[in-house]
Amino acid sequence: MKITCITGSPNKNGTSSLLAYHFIQGAIDKGHKVFRFDAAFKNVHPCIGCLKCKRGENECIFKDDMFELYPKLLESDVICYSTPLYYHTYTAQLKAVIDRYYAKDKFLKETLKRTILLVSAANPNDWVTHGIVSTYETTLKYLKWEDAGKILAINCETTDDIKKTCFLQQAYNMGYNLG
Repeated sequence: MKITCITGSPNKNGTSSLLAYHFIQGAIDKGHKVFRFDAAFKNVHPCIGCLKCKRGENECIFKDDMFELYPKLLESDVICYSTPLYYHTYTAQLKAVIDRYYAKDKFLKETLKRTILLVSAANPNDWVTHGIVSTYETTLKYLKWEDAGKILAINCETTDDIKKTCFLQQAYNMGYNLG
């Protein structure tokens, strides 16, 4: 199985990076092929809604690192998003990537993908994740993709915090048990 994991954290050693690492390790241990795209460390121009791409009829006007990601998105069976929670949703870096899906919209909608959401949040209240979960589920509905699971690691401000929980093991298991 081909998996693309898109991370949104600008912190290479943060809590959501640990979630992504454990998910990817589980998937690799099971024999899956994983491509990791660290959005915060890539050159991704935000979509400006110019419509020149015509949802995939033409190439996007911005020639940036999305052209590294586009083929992986199209060939992957599973897309995993891993992000810290920034004001109740994805980081700006991850959101910029998702907005740029528009340039491949019709192709992405033609292929059923399963998706996974990995979120780390400092806040201990579960309601804090309602915004990101709603945004994620709306995007899946629009693309006609399937949710394959979510890990909402609340109360995990630091890596020490998340290491004291079961969330990293859950991420590993999620990657390992994909089938």
